Amino acid sequence: MHSRPNLRFVLAAAIACATLAGAQQRPAHPVTLRSSLDRQLSSVEHEFVALAEAMPADRYSYAPTQGQFQGVRTFAQQVKHAAAVNYLVFSAMLGQKPPAGGESGPADLTSKDQIVAYLRKSFALGHRAIAGITAANAGAVIRGPFGPDTRPALVAMDIGHNFDHYGQCVEYLRDNGIVPPASRR
Repeated sequence: MHSRPNLRFVLAAAIACATLAGAQQRPAHPVTLRSSLDRQLSSVEHEFVALAEAMPADRYSYAPTQGQFQGVRTFAQQVKHAAAVNYLVFSAMLGQKPPAGGESGPADLTSKDQIVAYLRKSFALGHRAIAGITAANAGAVIRGPFGPDTRPALVAMDIGHNFDHYGQCVEYLRDNGIVPPASRR
């Protein structure tokens, strides 16, 4: 007698789960090359900006000095370098001239607020550059800052470059007793 209601419940639950699973597999928006690249850039942007904001302003001049770390970039220089490369890559994609300073960024940016703003703006430029990728131009070879390449390849290189410097900056935070924002969850 109890087996039928239980069977109905199990069957209804299974149908509900299957329906929910199917709904979760269908993206709200179609996945495109452009949306995939933009999502990946947003990911590194979220992590890197939060990290840059987590370091106190008075520690932006920190750089490890022990062992094999002698002569490495300061935290400020790491963040500026990552942002400067963003500008180099995304300006090339948009056919624009990047800000002065090459891979080091503008020399006059010295405060935490200036550097974080520069980083944010570099990612905004990236989103604009990615928005300009079309089926017609995605495979076209353009003059990138480090040689000829395609727009998607430049974005992929830039995202990898950002995560490389993000990882270095994580160590700088930890050296200063700060848990990186991504590790706080």
